[in-house]
Amino acid sequence: MINVAYIGNGKSTNRYHLPFILKLKDQFNVKTIYSPSGKIRWDTIPGVHYTTDLDDIYNDPEIQLVVVTTPSQFHYATAKDVLNHGKNVLVEKPFAETPQQARELFTLAKQKQLFIQCYQNRRFDSDFLTVQKVIHSGLLGDLLEVESNYDYYRPEVPEQAKGFSKINSFLYGHGCHTLDQVLSFFGKPDNVHYDVRQLLGKGHMNDYFDISMYYGQMKVRVASSYFRIKPRPSFVIYGKQGMFIKKRMDRQEEHLKLFYMPNHEDFGIDRTEDYGTLTYYDENHNYHEQKVVTVNGDYSRVYAGVYETLVNNQKKLVQDEETIQQIEMLEQGIKQCN
Repeated sequence: MINVAYIGNGKSTNRYHLPFILKLKDQFNVKTIYSPSGKIRWDTIPGVHYTTDLDDIYNDPEIQLVVVTTPSQFHYATAKDVLNHGKNVLVEKPFAETPQQARELFTLAKQKQLFIQCYQNRRFDSDFLTVQKVIHSGLLGDLLEVESNYDYYRPEVPEQAKGFSKINSFLYGHGCHTLDQVLSFFGKPDNVHYDVRQLLGKGHMNDYFDISMYYGQMKVRVASSYFRIKPRPSFVIYGKQGMFIKKRMDRQEEHLKLFYMPNHEDFGIDRTEDYGTLTYYDENHNYHEQKVVTVNGDYSRVYAGVYETLVNNQKKLVQDEETIQQIEMLEQGIKQCN
């Protein structure tokens, strides 16, 4: 049993962490949750100590893992502070603002023989897992193009933002999802083309990005915008023998926003009409078009991986090199904005 504390008690902790770690009652015990204001806007958890004093975490020898869910600009400094107090740490994404900061944190953790990792829960999105299933089937043949879209229609977000911020940009805040998916599955690209914009003009928030990664003959593209009144398909995959299209994104976030939690059997599970469509020619050149049952997503798998590393000494789910590579790409892309 690993005793856990959270630094931060906002949406991230209560929507994207607690519902999933609480599923793993035999592996984790949530002991303490810190917030500087002490204001609690979410339902409290029986038995958890809520505090405004960080020393309640740092001076508690029973706490083995600290999860950092502060605003993005505080991730690096807070994670460094946790490590210097002798605690293992799981850091929300984006992990840090620069590759140098990321390397410093990984080096410090190794020096102190502690665990540190980025919380990349989107590796366990149902649409992304289903894409992997289709690719592994081999029915598409050699891959040519992969498109990943993460769209909103939320013009009020960039319109209300006060100027440009690197760490709080759309690229850093959302590219950290889709770029990690690509890097985790395809690895480091041969080369990259960046199209990162401020649709409202210079000095405003970054609100659009379109990044193309090249792997030999294959192109992988991730794109996002705050100004898509109808979203593009979540994934479109083209191979020499066929294609797969998955229109709807993972439903875990949709359910969480409705406070429909993982204790429901149908939490995050696609309906039949949400299934993706696989179209291909077989070896006899017969045409096929069929629905593909969606693989269930489950963000608790991140915590299951953390447990395996800390208790059973297994390899980290998210490798240090993957995190550094991603931040290098985020930093390179955002240079187009100011």
